[in-house]
Amino acid sequence: MALERHNLLAKLVADVSQMGIMHPQMILQSVLLLLCWGGAYWFSRRILRHQSVQDMRWKTGGDGLKRVLFPLLALALVSAANLSLHFIDGQTNSLLRVANLLMLAMVNIRILVYIIRRVFEGAQWVQQWEKYISLMIWVLYVLHVVGILPEVLQTLDTISFDAGKVHISVLTVLQGIISVGATLLLAMWLGRTIEHRLMLADVMEMNVRVVLVKIMRSALVVIAVLLSLSLVGIDLTVLSVFGGALGVGLGFGLQKIASNYVSGFIILLDRSIKMGDLISVDNRQGVISGLTSRYIVLKAADGTESLVPNDTLITQTVVNQSYNDRSVWVGLPVSVAYDSDLEQVMQLMISVTKNNPRILAEPAPGAFVTAFADSGINLTLGFWLADPENGQMGLKSELNLKIWRAFKEYGIEIPYPRRDVMLLSPAQDTGTQKS
Repeated sequence: MALERHNLLAKLVADVSQMGIMHPQMILQSVLLLLCWGGAYWFSRRILRHQSVQDMRWKTGGDGLKRVLFPLLALALVSAANLSLHFIDGQTNSLLRVANLLMLAMVNIRILVYIIRRVFEGAQWVQQWEKYISLMIWVLYVLHVVGILPEVLQTLDTISFDAGKVHISVLTVLQGIISVGATLLLAMWLGRTIEHRLMLADVMEMNVRVVLVKIMRSALVVIAVLLSLSLVGIDLTVLSVFGGALGVGLGFGLQKIASNYVSGFIILLDRSIKMGDLISVDNRQGVISGLTSRYIVLKAADGTESLVPNDTLITQTVVNQSYNDRSVWVGLPVSVAYDSDLEQVMQLMISVTKNNPRILAEPAPGAFVTAFADSGINLTLGFWLADPENGQMGLKSELNLKIWRAFKEYGIEIPYPRRDVMLLSPAQDTGTQKS
């Protein structure tokens, strides 16, 4: 029967019942299996302890190599032992075949979990779903071992219908979903790996690296989809209809999204802004902490983050305070009374900026007389700020406090508006009227 033909477990039980567990062939298979497992463990330990592997472990995603190496070596050794025995005595070696299938399941589980971890790095649901993904793969392999899975697949293949010249079955649909998911997952993992390596390449500018990463990831996804559709047997010429529909969609409802994506590539290529720049746009000011194909992440001095569409950066004026030079000029207004010694006041104002790590020594800070106002003389303390991305309020408060203390020490008065009120007596008021 078909079920008996595919049932590896039944074949193993039949061999044990027929020959006995102490039969030389069963003992030989058991010894070879233990030797293969032991050899795989010994080789994996030796390889992982090698200095070159220790140095490259960060490139492979932490413990990814350690998780995959043992079952992979065990699978190779068990497969080699199985083929050798089959070549020598022509036996089926049911124990080694079952062990080989279990090792293959372990390899698939660890590789899949490792790729999912790398693709969705930091996602909380990955750790929660790891055991369910592993359980699902184990169930599929167990069903294959007991011979149920081939019969289920055959039944699913019989549930079918014809769509024109294309024959579609439930099995074909499932194969297509798995193929698309597997190729997309592989493309995303490969994209994340290349992105990690490109971001560490200091010889290239950040904007060039970001552009290469985005182009590469988009190309990998497109190639993965086309490859998966070809594997399923779908004619790629049908995509011309989809391309036409996409063009109509872009013309009517998706032009804003397309504009943001095109604007993102233009910004990255012309290098008008880059990571870490301090910019002001759309009444927002902050440091660019992220660049994506659709928007930039603008982090303000208070810690809030704004997502600014790339189209806004193209259509509106952007003030880039760190385009060529990160330093910005800051003016701090101060007023003193008219009887103050202005030269002394200006020297005191400049002295409060000394030894401040946030204020540049060159160009040197300066004090300027800006106006003769009603209540006093207006001056401005000007200096160049080295790190405007850290904000100005704290620095201005510190400098104002130092100026206040210095003025109090030297008796310099800070004026305030005054009004003289004259009270007239009735007699004075009558006399004024008579005269």
